[in-house]
Amino acid sequence: MKHRILLGRGALLALALLFIGLTVLSGWALRGWRLDLTENRLYTVAPGTQHILDSLAEPVNLYYFWSERTAGEYPTLKTYGTRVREFLQELATRSKGKLRLSIVDPEPFSEDEDRAAELGVHGVPVGGAGENFFFGLAGTNSTDGREAIPFFDPSKEPFLEYDVAKLIYQLGRTHKPVVGWLSSLPMGGGFDPASGRSREPWYVYAQAGQLFDLRELTPAVTRIDPDVDVLVLVHPKTLPLPAQQAIDQFALRGGHLLVFVDPLAEQDPGDGDPGQPFGAAGADRSSQLGTLLGAWGVDFNPHEVVGDLSYGMSVSMRAGEAPTRHIAILGLDSASLDSHDVVTSGLASINLATAGHLAPAKDATTKFEPLLSSSKLAGVLPVERFAMLLDPASLQDGFKPTGERYTLAARVTGDVKSAFPNGPGPLKASAKPLNLIVFADTDLLADYLWLRDMPASFFGARAKQAWAHNGDLVWNALDNLAGSNDLISVRGRASFSRPFERVDTLRRDAEGRLRAKEQELEAQLSATEEKLSTLQTQRADQSGMILTPEQQQEIERFEAEKLRIRKDLRGVRLGLDQDIEGLGNRLKFINIVLVPLVFALLALLAALWRRKRQAAILLVERTRKP
Repeated sequence: MKHRILLGRGALLALALLFIGLTVLSGWALRGWRLDLTENRLYTVAPGTQHILDSLAEPVNLYYFWSERTAGEYPTLKTYGTRVREFLQELATRSKGKLRLSIVDPEPFSEDEDRAAELGVHGVPVGGAGENFFFGLAGTNSTDGREAIPFFDPSKEPFLEYDVAKLIYQLGRTHKPVVGWLSSLPMGGGFDPASGRSREPWYVYAQAGQLFDLRELTPAVTRIDPDVDVLVLVHPKTLPLPAQQAIDQFALRGGHLLVFVDPLAEQDPGDGDPGQPFGAAGADRSSQLGTLLGAWGVDFNPHEVVGDLSYGMSVSMRAGEAPTRHIAILGLDSASLDSHDVVTSGLASINLATAGHLAPAKDATTKFEPLLSSSKLAGVLPVERFAMLLDPASLQDGFKPTGERYTLAARVTGDVKSAFPNGPGPLKASAKPLNLIVFADTDLLADYLWLRDMPASFFGARAKQAWAHNGDLVWNALDNLAGSNDLISVRGRASFSRPFERVDTLRRDAEGRLRAKEQELEAQLSATEEKLSTLQTQRADQSGMILTPEQQQEIERFEAEKLRIRKDLRGVRLGLDQDIEGLGNRLKFINIVLVPLVFALLALLAALWRRKRQAAILLVERTRKP
């Protein structure tokens, strides 16, 4: 018996040593292997991101500034911070040593805090002691290049991979992207003959010059240089044929284009008086790019303007005049923006004026994805309705929505054929897929639709404040198109956070009951005030300060009623807490007690079955013995 016990213990020890050895061996042999079992493949990087990592010529240093101790007070941020850290560690592992990740927890008033600020990561003040909470990423390369994500916004969680991949991609490049800019509108500033004064550059244009290597082009261009990463066309109008052929060849070699066309460009004086709103009768303010757009699979009608009863804004046509609803000046909200595209995600408001509409052309070979759309209360108006328009309200006369959502901006990708097959260019079809973002409005670029001047500061400088996201929209589009095809392909991923749907339902139900009680209280308060006012006017004594018995009784009744309703409100809130707490207790019981109990019961049943089976086998063996 003792021999068997020793043998059994030795076997258990040998099995334990074997298990440890196999664990160590598998950890070494399977190093670098990953198996992502999350529902939305959160830890599986996109092929474009992997290609960016593989394409790094030199190491990139990443500094993840994360206030671990402070984050403990904010469970949602702490969970997301862990998600970001694990994702960065995954990228560092996949980079084969090209990404050098450092995780820094800046202490208050430390050198790490100064380092974070120097690299562009800014702390957010939290608590009463003025402590800063850091949650950002900075990167450097061997040429002193710096990029930063100042703060990881949890609302942009689906674009975590895109933002990080973009930062790494920018650090891997040794020069700013080149943007060729061809505009028929006076965006670059200069002398304004209409006012006789100098004109400032449009803010969108000026900021693009700081973010990119901006190369201004003229309609006389006959060739787009190969180093141009993005070509911007603003209100192309009467472009010479050589310029159109040069644009065609740029598109065929896989060029990235950002195009703004318009049926009625307000900033274009046309043939009329530039001081007349929307021009005079006969003024042609439309863009003409039909041949090229058609070859790219896009239909654009330069004679129709989109009107929208839902998104039409109230404007004043002249100083001192009351605002009037203008159904062709649109204030789009997030519901009209594609939340799944990196260009439009996270934006809340875009303003357009007399915009046209886009649609995929018949037999198009390209993929057409709407980015901005009207509401279903939209229709089209002929451009002629805007000639000498004095009363915007008159646009609603006879206007009937079609129930269709019109596309105001779109992303177009895919292979195309030359718009000029008999032209001098060597390419007759796409050498690489086209990447195009096209807007059916040019006025969204103008300062007045999204910026307002702020009062002069202490130093005498005048600042501008954005009241819409037009500028962010354009810079996002440029930033996206200036990236490689790998970066463009990295779209929004599924969200890491999982909502407590049952808890949200309980909270919505309780909020509905709370709102009903609040309305009841407000109604009774109003009725009581009216009753008091009536009693006051009926008093013979107008001394005013002494309450009558009726008034005193009414006030006491109301106070008692108010206490009752407030008690009901507390009861509703308590009921909400109890419902949520009860749900949590049930989940805890299931996870902590019920599930282990079930497994223990199954294990016990399996052990009993095994023992019974062994006893039966032993009984059979004994009966076989002579």
